[in-house]
Amino acid sequence: MNISKQLINWYLDNKRDLPWRNTQNPYFIWLSEIILQQTQVAQGLPYYNSFITNFPTVFDLAKAEEQEVLKLWQGLGYYSRARNLHASAKYIVTELDGQFPETFEEIIKLKGVGDYTASAIASICFNQATAVVDGNVYRALSRLYGIDTPINTTQGFKTFKTLAQQLIDTKQPATFNQAIMEFGARLCKPKNPDCNSCPFNNKCVALQKNIISDLPVKLKNTKVTKKHFNYIVVLSSDQKTIIEQRQGNGIWQNLYQFPLIETSKEANHSTIYSEIEELNVLKGKIFQLSVFNQKPIIHKLSHQHLYTKFWIVNLEQELPEGVLTSSIQSYPVPILIGNFIEKFNF
Repeated sequence: MNISKQLINWYLDNKRDLPWRNTQNPYFIWLSEIILQQTQVAQGLPYYNSFITNFPTVFDLAKAEEQEVLKLWQGLGYYSRARNLHASAKYIVTELDGQFPETFEEIIKLKGVGDYTASAIASICFNQATAVVDGNVYRALSRLYGIDTPINTTQGFKTFKTLAQQLIDTKQPATFNQAIMEFGARLCKPKNPDCNSCPFNNKCVALQKNIISDLPVKLKNTKVTKKHFNYIVVLSSDQKTIIEQRQGNGIWQNLYQFPLIETSKEANHSTIYSEIEELNVLKGKIFQLSVFNQKPIIHKLSHQHLYTKFWIVNLEQELPEGVLTSSIQSYPVPILIGNFIEKFNF
């Protein structure tokens, strides 16, 4: 029996019952694949259910306000996925009359869709034999065949894409693609893979050579920077605060935050007090300053670690230009700020 058949047989006996496996609706499959980029199934499932409840069709998603989409996405991270999802929904509705593209070549043109996502949709929804290559596939194939080509290189992608394309069952491309992803997620895991239960344990090169923990190979070229964030949480006498929308092209683009003061090192009371006095909205006003968390909260992103403090400014005056603290929960915010809002209990 060849590898493809063994893999499919294992999958049919062991697959999880997930909602997007019970449909071929390209909108639902696309939505699930975007959510599951950089996100594990257990975390992504509630978000998938929320999205299809709030936006049951691509038309519903297209007509939604971006703030509504971002709020529903809150906590998943990598917010560009949500913005691209929304933009592509608008494109499908306005330019394609609501008809989802049906070929790999057309699907990959959607904003936020790469080779993996286009391959998944094309195979699952339209039975095209386009092999998926994601982290699970890299890991499974690199171990099974003993391939040490770094996966985060152009040559690595070509090597694994070519191999996956050779292995795919052209009569059952959807089942094969889902099988190899499920295999990597549940059996050939990054740590402590279940080699005893693996249907390929008599063929696996990495197991035979005892190099499972060495594969796949990934070049380390990301330098992590350290930043010190100080959020200023204003509380006025008329139960208002200040919240502003982030601009630019950063990861939290268009999300909301409290006024931010970034410092070169961990800030103390006097440093923040003098900085606050320069904020236009607080100039000339009487306030008291206290720190909510003495020890910085460390929020780790892929390229930077944020050491964050929240500073409470009690203002003895009204704040006409502020927003009511009772409405703060309605704004889409980064999870770092969302966690603070829950703890502070406005």
